[in-house]
Order: sequence, then structure tokens, then C-alpha cells
Amino acid sequence: MTRSLKSPATAADGNNGNKGNKGNSSLYRAVWRWHFYAGLFVLPFLIMMSITGAAYIYRDEIDDWYHADLKFVENTTGTPVSMEQQIIAAQKAVPGTPAKVTPPASPDRSSEIVMATDQGTREAVYVDPYTAKVLGHMPDRTTLMWTVRHIHSLVEFGTIPNYIIEIASGWVVLLVLTGMYLWWPRNDQKGGVVSLRETPKRRIWWRDAHAVTGIFIGIFILFMAATGMLWSPLWGKYANQFANGTPNGYPSGVRVDVPLSTVPMIDAFGDTSWTTENIPLPQSVDGPDTAANGAKPDPIGIDAAIAKFNAMGITPGYTIALPRGETGVYSASVYPDNLRDQRVIHLDQYSARPLIDMGYQDYGFFGKLMELAINIHMGQEFGVANQLGLLAVCALIIFMSVSAGVMWWKRRPSGALGVPPLPHNHRSMMGVTAILAIGGIVYPTVGASMIVVGMLDRYLVVLPHRKLRQRRA
Repeated sequence: MTRSLKSPATAADGNNGNKGNKGNSSLYRAVWRWHFYAGLFVLPFLIMMSITGAAYIYRDEIDDWYHADLKFVENTTGTPVSMEQQIIAAQKAVPGTPAKVTPPASPDRSSEIVMATDQGTREAVYVDPYTAKVLGHMPDRTTLMWTVRHIHSLVEFGTIPNYIIEIASGWVVLLVLTGMYLWWPRNDQKGGVVSLRETPKRRIWWRDAHAVTGIFIGIFILFMAATGMLWSPLWGKYANQFANGTPNGYPSGVRVDVPLSTVPMIDAFGDTSWTTENIPLPQSVDGPDTAANGAKPDPIGIDAAIAKFNAMGITPGYTIALPRGETGVYSASVYPDNLRDQRVIHLDQYSARPLIDMGYQDYGFFGKLMELAINIHMGQEFGVANQLGLLAVCALIIFMSVSAGVMWWKRRPSGALGVPPLPHNHRSMMGVTAILAIGGIVYPTVGASMIVVGMLDRYLVVLPHRKLRQRRA
């Protein structure tokens, strides 16, 4: 296999087979081999994530167009009816317990009321705020763009596939770093650094197109992979705990001075900022247990809660999680494009007293840094420039992935996988593997997958090749 790979590969890359050339060095071959395996595993995921990610950049625009019959109302004249009336209408359409409501962000939008049904499901009901007419309903978090988001992270396919994305993100880092090494110009190389040689008919053009594109967008790919890890089921979980286990994560007052429930914010809202998703909801403290003379105060009700939230100046478009039981709270949260407008307010359900009122400015250093990175990752921090920039990166990632496939197809021997040749000095392969193992320690799931790939390479490629050479000898 090595012989059949060596000649076409080195010839196509412009090497003449001398030891001084980078394509024939042991270190180059070791890095190239790991780069090949990283690409073999990652490129299909990169294409999928680029396509779904490019679509999700315009999630609001696409959802507003696709679900216009549910999200918008035609007649915006008159005075809106109370939210209590809208909830009653929603309950008639979908029997259950109201879990959260999203008041209209503008006069032409509908209200969204999520009902927790007796069957254990959650249904989003859209209501005309002026007439309390139900426009329609669907399972919660199943709009077109929520589905795209779930496909993007493989959540749509269950917990185990979601771990694959975490592994893929780690391999993307490996792919980019090894690719940068392979690109690095040596021996007075001129073409293929920032320019393309030959024409698309030749493999060298595809090699140059792959390398040049990769070097220009490599830093963006690393950023997207690293920030994408923050949503991963294992590494993201511990990163969140680390950030919020110090004063640099949770705002002051979240863990002290107020009684806390065991319900995390992500369970109440379903969509919160990364920094606050694991913060437990506070509990109402002005209820029956603290009332004077044993009096039992009545809850303020959803309309009074909305009036209080509006008076406090929270940005329109916020969602309210309704109280769960006698100690529950009214919790409003909004995560608009502008980070400075992020805000979470928890009101005591009996007195409307704000128990917690926090925004981006209240986050610690890690919280601010991670929220900024995530906002950029989602294309919402710098407006149109952020969206167009990410769209271009997604398009170039797809092109780079396709060019890698074409380049491999033109290089591979007939009927073989086309694994790059083993280094002459096996210690180079071991050295590169040891360096990569450091990343495997930082990202345990990636490290485990590297062990699997290393074993497959040894027992399915290296040992059979050695036996074949011995028989020929």
C-alpha cells in the first residue's frame, strides 16, 4: 500500500522523492497521516454543520416567513385582551397547565403560550392578542429553525449522537492544526501558499485550493469548533461548572441571599444564555409561610407580572416561565442580538418583589467572554456583518471539504483507501501521537476516539501491510 501511495502523492504535490523534500520527511508523513484520518472522520460533519449553521444564522427571518400564519396577526387595531384571557383560550384548544408565555414583541405579532399537557408533552399555542383567537399550535421547540438547530447539534437523533458532535469538534481542531503544518511553505515553495497552480483538471490545483482556503479560514474554524464545544454534553457541562463555580461566572446574589429551588433555568425556559442555563430558579419568599396573622396572600397573576416586567424596562420579546407550585416565581428572560440587553428577572409571585434582576453587565469575566463568543458563533453580535461573515465561512468550509474529497479521489490508488504512507522513522509517528494525546486529555471523548482510530490504523492498515511486504520479500 505504501508503494502505491507514495508515487502519485509525492508527484502530485510537486516533490521529487528526495529526503530533503517535506513530502518525504518522517514528521511530515506522520502529521499527514493524522490529518487524513481527521478529515476522513470530520469532513461529513463539517459539511452538515456548515449547511445547517448557515441556515440558522437567519433563523428569525426564516421562521417568521415559514410560520407567518402563526407568528403574525393581520388586524393590529384595538386594545389587546388580557393575557389571562389568552391563556384560557389556549387551554381550550390544548388542555393542560400553562408553563410559559411570550407576550408579543411588536403590535403585529401573536402571543405564544406553551401548555404542559397531561400526556407529558409541551405544546406551543399561538393566540391573537386582540381577539384571543387561537391561530394554531405545534409541539414546543419544533419550528423549522429549532429542527435545523437540533440537526446541527445532532440532538434530533438522541443523546449518543450528540456526543459525536463533541468528538467531531475536537477532531476539527486537530484537522486545522495539522493542516497548518502541512501548508507551511518549505524549500522555496512558491505556489500553493497563497496562490493556485495549474487548473482544476489537475490534482495540484485542488490541493492548493484546499490548502489556501484552509489557511485563510482556519482561525475561524478553530473559533467555531471551540465555541461549539460549549454546548457539548460532556466538555460543555464541565466548562459551565468551572465558569460558574467561581465569582467569574454567576452574578452576585444568585447562590446567596435568596432561597433557591432545584429547577434549573433551562428546564423552565428551554432556551437561556449558556452562562445562566444551570442557575436554579429562586423561590417566592412572600407567600403563606411568611404572611402576618396566618393570612394567605393571593398570587399577583400573569397580567400584573407582565406590567411589572414592562415597568422594569426589560426588552420586548421576553419569555415568562410561570410559577411552579406555591413557592414558584414569575421568571422573565430575554436574549436579543445585543448582549447588553440580555436580562433575567425573577419576581415573587405574591408581592411582585424582584428577587433577582441580572443582565450581561452582571456576569463575571468568564461569563461575559463565553456569552460574547457564543453570540458571535450564532451570528447575532455584530448585525449583518456577523451574518455575512459567517455565511462566507460556511461556504468556504463546504468548498474546502469538497476539494479535500476531490484531491483524495485523484490521489488514491485504484481499489484502496489511500491512507498516506507511514513515516520512515516510526518515532515521528509516536511523537506526533504523543503531542495530540495532550488534546485528548483536555477533551476526553476526543482522546477516546483517537485511541480507537489508532488501533484501527494499526490492526487494519499497518499490520496487514507489513504482512504483505513480508510475503513479497
